[in-house]
Amino acid sequence: MRSPWAGRVLAAVALVAVTATGITIGTLLGARGASDVGPFRVVLQLTPSAGGGTEIAIPPLGSLFLDSHDGPARLTVRLDSLDQRRTEALLDDPAGLAHAGATAPEDLRDALVRLGLRTLGVSVLASMLLAGLTFRSVRRVAWSGGLALLVTGGTLGTAALTVRPQALAEPRYEGLLVNAPALIGDAQRIADDYNRYAEQLQRLVGNVGELYTTVSTLPIYQAAPDTTRILHVSDLHLNPAAWPMIKTVVEQYDIDLVIDTGDITDWGSEPETSYVSMIGQLNAPYVYIRGNHDSPRTAAAVASQPNAVVLDDSVTMIAGVTIAGIGDPRFTPDKQETEAGPWEEPAATVEGTGKQLAATIRSRDLPVDIALVHDPASATALNGATPLVLAGHTHTSER
Repeated sequence: MRSPWAGRVLAAVALVAVTATGITIGTLLGARGASDVGPFRVVLQLTPSAGGGTEIAIPPLGSLFLDSHDGPARLTVRLDSLDQRRTEALLDDPAGLAHAGATAPEDLRDALVRLGLRTLGVSVLASMLLAGLTFRSVRRVAWSGGLALLVTGGTLGTAALTVRPQALAEPRYEGLLVNAPALIGDAQRIADDYNRYAEQLQRLVGNVGELYTTVSTLPIYQAAPDTTRILHVSDLHLNPAAWPMIKTVVEQYDIDLVIDTGDITDWGSEPETSYVSMIGQLNAPYVYIRGNHDSPRTAAAVASQPNAVVLDDSVTMIAGVTIAGIGDPRFTPDKQETEAGPWEEPAATVEGTGKQLAATIRSRDLPVDIALVHDPASATALNGATPLVLAGHTHTSER
């Protein structure tokens, strides 16, 4: 015969198990939210973790890890997107950028408070509902709710009481951001040179805002039904704002084909290959040639996308358009224009690639509509071989 004490222990264990399950469900459902911080849309999430801390994810560049707090809760902050409307508002208001910087800490604090309250409420509610379904006892439902409130509230309280603001000066970098300290200096140096960095940030926000504004005000072109719409992009250089912009243009203008004339990355390294994964999300074919900042690894990553075609002294026909392309003969991630890639012949030159592609075009029986090179210096040899040559490299718009 089971003793009363054994029955109470089993009931307590069952109550704890049900409450723990309810807290887990509540955390999965409620411990995630989005908020506006300046022109950015930020996604915040709490997850169980023995060591605490904060991860600031900046896709596709990598993450910063901060030893910001203790306790069994880890905070992930993800910079999700740049809002066009708020960016334009900052540009229209001369004091907008300064105001956004001043209010960002308060915006983030309010978002964290809302996230904590939502996590607490959903966890308690989930635990009580699960206890009601399991035990069908008002008393045990109340106990489960109280226990969930104690555990979840204690976890959030521990994190809040152990916050270390100085952790912002000692981040750990992963991904491409491992180069951040060498490129922009440590936190103290950034603080000392605040005005200079603020000017750079203002210029960056201004450029992105002008880009959004320009695209949104493009005239509506009434094309014939059989018109092929082509979007030419080049020298993205890991710009995180590029893909949302390209996707918007492809969808808004019903683009049939995207052409990329190279330098999609900066260093052609393995971590950078994740950047090109967004190509597969575009609802249009994507034709690419390698630039002088792209490696064979980069080209292979592009070629692995289901809608992508990589040209290198070759010809393809897509959307009724015949396109020839050749990659840049150099690999110069350090911007030394004379450096050659180990996969190229020593005699390969920028002008020589244009001659090589012209010979390939002339060897075909059918005409080629568009030729692709990365450096405009390669285009001279293509005169007469094709009616249109597209290039990049110079970071300026020319015809």
